[in-house]
Amino acid sequence: MARKINLKAFKDFFRSGQIGGVLLLFSVVISLCIANSPLYDSVEDILHYTFGLSTASFQLEYSTEVWINDGLMAIFFLLVGLEIKREIVEGELSSLKHAAMPVFAALGGMLVPAAIYAAFNQGTPTAGGWGIPMATDIAFALAIISMLGDRVPASLKIFLAALAIVDDLGAIVVIAVFYTNELHTDQLLYSGGILALLVLFNKLGVKNLAFYLIPGLFLWYFVHHSGIHATIAGVLLAFTIPTNTTDEESPLEKLEHSLTKPVNFLIMPIFALSNTLIRFESGMVEGLTSSLGMGIIAGLLAGKTLGIFLFSWLSVKLKWSGLPSEARWKHILGVGMLGGIGFTMSIFISLLSFSDIEHQSEAKFSILVASILAGSLGFIYLKSLDKTKKLED
Repeated sequence: MARKINLKAFKDFFRSGQIGGVLLLFSVVISLCIANSPLYDSVEDILHYTFGLSTASFQLEYSTEVWINDGLMAIFFLLVGLEIKREIVEGELSSLKHAAMPVFAALGGMLVPAAIYAAFNQGTPTAGGWGIPMATDIAFALAIISMLGDRVPASLKIFLAALAIVDDLGAIVVIAVFYTNELHTDQLLYSGGILALLVLFNKLGVKNLAFYLIPGLFLWYFVHHSGIHATIAGVLLAFTIPTNTTDEESPLEKLEHSLTKPVNFLIMPIFALSNTLIRFESGMVEGLTSSLGMGIIAGLLAGKTLGIFLFSWLSVKLKWSGLPSEARWKHILGVGMLGGIGFTMSIFISLLSFSDIEHQSEAKFSILVASILAGSLGFIYLKSLDKTKKLED
């Protein structure tokens, strides 16, 4: 009997949102160990190894690193897109009243950090990285607030999830508009044609996922060659997948359930392993006080907290929204702290912002430090609120 109970407990833990954050953290630790060991050069060779198919008119041969950052991450963005659409159709973003506060909070959590980064880096070679502190990592943030259990209101977890989803949507728009290089019109037209076909399938009531996923592969290919970052194809595909507001499982929900574990337990750890290979060198700690490092750290720690709290407060004072049930303003402040966990999306944007390894490494290290601080401070602060409440009771 004890064995059955233990197995059930393990399965419950495995299915929880906490495991995704734990795996990410474990991947970061492994990656940092590899980066500072004799294995570093071998792993770098693997990341630069090129494979695929290539002909005179067909180019599908890339390095392992590109396959990870442009290919696997497109699947991550597909899942994010599915979550966004589901929330818009039937979730926290389905009505103006429900969506207002997380939308305003996310807006503040993007604008204030970007402004703080810009203030630190104005007129410097790193000015283009203003999008780095705008992002919140869904997996890590939700994993940490999940660890608090019933110490925080359940509505606060929903609020953080909705905020992070809107934040991701904002990051996607930023990537598409500001981090896109030269555009190729012919490839965009091909992409547009496939997208129109997918929309037509949706309007005709086609529910077989094969009719969306197979054209979606071609959509990814043409978007990748258009100049727009290939991960945007994942979001575009997601918004064409049919869903409904009934209890019947929709194609969108079916695909979302199928992707959740591969993304959380495989794709995100692989991304973390390949993109946090940071070699600790002399001067790296001092780099935290450079304009780049200070812009990222101040943006994620102070900018996220202030932006999320102030814009939430403003939306309530203007009577455009209301606080989540059983939540108080001190809870919103704690959520703002957790919003400073940038990690995955911040690292991703830093790779698009800088072409030189030195700035990329400095940005990654700053993101890592800021995210650890934000997660720790947010967890300790929210946990202390529960102790305060018990003393008052």
